[in-house]
Amino acid sequence: MYSSLQVIPPFFEIGPKAFLYDQDVLDLARHAEFIGWKYDVRIIFTPQSVDIRLVAQGTKDLLVFAQHMDSLPVGRGVGSVLPEAVKAAGAVGVLLNHVEKRLSMQELERTIRRADQVGLASMACADSLHDALTIARMAPNIIIVESPDLIGGGRRAENDQEAVARINTTIWGVNPEIRVLHGAGISSGRDVYNIIKAGSQAAGSTSGIIKAPDPFAMLEEMIRAEREAWDQIH
Repeated sequence: MYSSLQVIPPFFEIGPKAFLYDQDVLDLARHAEFIGWKYDVRIIFTPQSVDIRLVAQGTKDLLVFAQHMDSLPVGRGVGSVLPEAVKAAGAVGVLLNHVEKRLSMQELERTIRRADQVGLASMACADSLHDALTIARMAPNIIIVESPDLIGGGRRAENDQEAVARINTTIWGVNPEIRVLHGAGISSGRDVYNIIKAGSQAAGSTSGIIKAPDPFAMLEEMIRAEREAWDQIH
């Protein structure tokens, strides 16, 4: 685990995927930064690799994470994403093992270690309780627990406190320093509120924001709901 970056809850992850790029992704990043300041919620923003420098230089307080990187060393590797290049572009962390960019468990662990080596926080995705337990032993900074069935527009159960608590207890039983984000199926402020009240340290959204009639308004709705829920239970 990279120890020089502390992500203090509550925090919120925004993943533009490949929906936005260039000026559009920068506009969303700047709005996210403003809303994060307004509600005192730290924002992790994951642009495409080609937009890392644009977003990192165009904002002051966002935690810019790459959407992916490879574990290779400096040298050969056409088409790969080099960890040192991610760091040099201005990212402070990297998202790994998303369902749309799956890694083997062996490769995930190698890539987390490379992130540690170059000075990047790691945020690894887990599909299930079993995956969360396996990944917790690799000591990433953050684990995102997301059911693949919910990614891209599925609906979360209104009452999943028991499942959230069980996953949290499992992860923190291995390493209490790991931050835990429960995501997928987040399409409104109410969804964010429910997941934080259930015990998550963070929430995140892509489609719920990008596909909303007013993405900026939806982003504020979600961040406001996260702050409200967090303040009620802490």
